[in-house]
Amino acid sequence: MNGLKFSSLQDIISNRLCTGCGTCAALAPAHVKMAETVDANRRPKCASDLPQELDAFLARSCPSVSPRETDVSTRVAQAWGPVLEVWEGYATDEDIRFSGSSGGAVTAISLAAMKSAAFAGTLHVKASLKNPKLNEARLSKNRQDLMAGAGSRYAPASVADRLDLVADAGGPCVVVGKPCDIAGVNAVGALRKEVAQNTGLTISIFCAGTPSHQGTDALLDHLGKPREADLQSLRFRGNGWPGDMVAKWTGENGQSHSAATSYADGWGNILQKHRQWRCMTCADHTGEAADLSVGDPWQTPTAEGGHGKSLIIVRTERGRTMLKRAVAAGYLKLAPRNPDVLFDAQSNLVVTKGAVWGRRLMQRLSGRKSLPMRNDSFRAWLALSFRAKLQSTLGTLKRVAARRLYRKEATNWLAPQEPK
Repeated sequence: MNGLKFSSLQDIISNRLCTGCGTCAALAPAHVKMAETVDANRRPKCASDLPQELDAFLARSCPSVSPRETDVSTRVAQAWGPVLEVWEGYATDEDIRFSGSSGGAVTAISLAAMKSAAFAGTLHVKASLKNPKLNEARLSKNRQDLMAGAGSRYAPASVADRLDLVADAGGPCVVVGKPCDIAGVNAVGALRKEVAQNTGLTISIFCAGTPSHQGTDALLDHLGKPREADLQSLRFRGNGWPGDMVAKWTGENGQSHSAATSYADGWGNILQKHRQWRCMTCADHTGEAADLSVGDPWQTPTAEGGHGKSLIIVRTERGRTMLKRAVAAGYLKLAPRNPDVLFDAQSNLVVTKGAVWGRRLMQRLSGRKSLPMRNDSFRAWLALSFRAKLQSTLGTLKRVAARRLYRKEATNWLAPQEPK
């Protein structure tokens, strides 16, 4: 069941299997550009003269549909992928800790790499300079630039398509992204020597799925921003744990307005309803291919709005070395945790990993191509309750019918926009 072939990028997109990571755009920048869509995520926009042979090569190179070997030798590996160590802690810089989505660990590690290990920069996602609703990947070279990108962005984004910034950086860089982004970074690095040489550390954030632009619009409507008003900024997390979702805009009279809602309301009641289907069939929500993975330690929540903490999974020796360096240089304060803490901290992700196996199976039975069937996901599915198994299978068939997922995905490009 793992031998599915994809003949083109459109074959992947139409079967709803594109994550929008930007790998194809990095490998063929003259023929493929990442562009925004109205009702989905970022998608590769191919030039009309894209050679068929190149198109087929890009499809073969796509990390989104490539089979991945998984370790099921231990309970921890089956659920979380490679785990060398687990730590819980926070950035010692109070501003970094407060601004970050959890405890500021991603920013602190990136700054430590740049300051104490002479890294050339950090490639990460920030709000677009042209339109705060949108995202873009930029290379930060100092603390101020890093802080401008602190806090998660729950909207379409990609990192791999800007790996040219890493290739031209003149030295090693940190690359921060979602699990699919890091898979894309590794795929590009395997084919482009200059990218591999300058990728000094990869950090993945835990991810529950990417909401579409329609989700962003729904959030702004919920916050009361008029559609015709000029959006000045949109923050999804941070400035306290887990932080409010805050929009600021200028009205027709020139007056400034702002509104906020809680993370629980913004994510739980609005944004998660707009996640793309590809994310719902993803078996890796914790960045198993990264050097370090960072998420929320929900098992020991801090006071609402207080300074948060980060849960850090060390996955490689390179990641372990940099984490130790960041602690030694005074950028982080950490305490070791037993890897079993992951099951308490992110129990929903274990359930999701199991449900994904049922979803992929039903997607195939409904006539659509799906992602490879993974052993770790199957083991996790077996551990689900009978009710959860039914939800992952029969519930998926219901979704397929309700959302017409049996149809091939159409790509509706979003016209270039000024801030609104």
